[in-house]
Amino acid sequence: MPDITIVVLVVDMPTDKLILLEFILLLFCSRRVFILGPSHHVRLSSCTLSSVDRYETPLYDLFIDQQVYSELQRTGQFETMSVQTDEDEHSIEMHLPYIAKVMESRQGHFTIVPILVGSLSVEKEQMYGSIFAKYLADPENLFVISSDFCHWGQRFRYTYYDKSCGEIWQSIEKLDKMGMELIESLDPTAFTDYLRKYQNTICGRHPIGVLLNSIACLRQNGNGYKFSVKFNKYAQSGQCRAMKDSSVSYASAALTVQ
Repeated sequence: MPDITIVVLVVDMPTDKLILLEFILLLFCSRRVFILGPSHHVRLSSCTLSSVDRYETPLYDLFIDQQVYSELQRTGQFETMSVQTDEDEHSIEMHLPYIAKVMESRQGHFTIVPILVGSLSVEKEQMYGSIFAKYLADPENLFVISSDFCHWGQRFRYTYYDKSCGEIWQSIEKLDKMGMELIESLDPTAFTDYLRKYQNTICGRHPIGVLLNSIACLRQNGNGYKFSVKFNKYAQSGQCRAMKDSSVSYASAALTVQ
């Protein structure tokens, strides 16, 4: 069975060349690209679907897979977002030009499945994970999970600081990498416990939680799939050294399914 790569956050940096090359090759084999992004502008307690049939990019239009949308709607677990909500949200939009560019030679031969993910309970993350499991197992599908990591500073109302780490930015890095290691362990419960303990402001925690629960569902079914996740890049928008400072952390990872 071909590998499937799930990209938590795609970053174009020289050290990512191998991962990026693998990502591109796998995109060329993909018929559908699922994009799971967190809701920043409206309060949601479920996953929602777009009400339009295509997204415009500077290169060409990306068509939404209406067949998959119909399948998801039949579960009774998905709502439909307004056009205004769709236009206001950036977590899905920011990935569209990159997908369009990489897939440029396959224009018209693939679709996208955008999903806006709300603030889900643990039970709902498990439920949506089970819904998406069959799509994750399909080698013709690729998943893009949109997320930043720690949003630190008074303007984000989050100033956790472990002074034993040294500078503030070093404390942030340790906190983020603790979460990254738990994601690499593919343990949704451990990741949830980490978020409860430290309240790290990872905006895509629920899309990540859905992904981890999809993996857990496939593992429980005993179908022989092998999973491997590896973070390949980490950065901060700035190095915080005083309480008046602020920063946002970024990370990229690839998950392969065999």
